[in-house]
Formats: sequence, structure tokens, C-alpha cells
Amino acid sequence: MALLPVLQPGNVVVSGAEHRLDAVNRAGIPFLIIGGLSVIAGGAISAVAAASPSYLASWAVAYIVLVAGVAQLVLGIGQAQLASTQPPAWAIVAEVVTLNLANVAVLVGSLADIRVLSYIGAALLVIALVLFVWAVRGHHSRNRWLLYAFRVIVVVLAVTAPIGLVIAHSRMG
Repeated sequence: MALLPVLQPGNVVVSGAEHRLDAVNRAGIPFLIIGGLSVIAGGAISAVAAASPSYLASWAVAYIVLVAGVAQLVLGIGQAQLASTQPPAWAIVAEVVTLNLANVAVLVGSLADIRVLSYIGAALLVIALVLFVWAVRGHHSRNRWLLYAFRVIVVVLAVTAPIGLVIAHSRMG
């Protein structure tokens, strides 16, 4: 039983359990790349901003790491693990574009105090979340907890988006 991942042609073995690296799993790659880069960017921005910390910088770093980074990783990995068939290419492109336009709109709108842009970003986030839920519909698995956890994360993001915008705008301007 291998403790570290062992790559084989067409398969990935993780701790003795074999998972097919097929089209469904590859559907998560854009989210892994962008989410991972967002976490790294948030850390780099935090390091630079540490010299003169501010509420705006702290808020932006938190948003970049938690929403653009971690949430995107969770949504992408969740979809890759839960989708019973590969989502259509248009759906993956729509998710990537909508989710990341939402993040840019919320960040720019909040930092530049363009509230309408922030609210457009929040609406785009909700659309992206609907696309993710749609992509994992019809999931048939023994492990229902993963599906429930995925749905809880989607609900948490949908509920906290407007709350976060209200807090951000009340503190920033």
C-alpha cells in the first residue's frame, strides 16, 4: 500500500485506493490552477501589505485567499469528485469565467468603492454557484456526506456573499 501518490498511465493511486484520472476529474483542473494561484497571490499580497497594514489590504487578502482561492479549490475538487458524468465544456468554461469575473468585480468594486460593481460580482457568484450545483446533479454514490458537504459550502458562500458586501461597504465608505 503506497503512502504517497504513485502515477501510472491513466490512473492515480493514492494510499492504495485507485482513482481513474478521467475527463470528470480533469474538469477540476482549471479551478485547481486558479484557486492555487489565488492562495499564493493572497499570501504574497499579505506579505507586501504587512509593511503598512490597512483594513482594505486585510479584507482584500482574506477575500483572495478564502473566496478566490480556497472556495474555488473546494468547488472544483467537489465537482470533479461528485459529477456522475463530465460536465459539458460550455458549463466548465461558464463556471470558470463567471466565478472569476465575480471575484474580480467584487474586489475592484469594493476597493474602488464602486458598489454596483460589487453587487454585480455577488450576482455572478450566485450564478456560478448554481452552475456548480447543476454540474453535480444526479450524483449517485455511497458517500452522500461529500455531496452534503459540497451543498453546505455552496449555501455558505451564497449566504455570506451579501453579508460580506454589506460589511465591506460599511467599513470602507
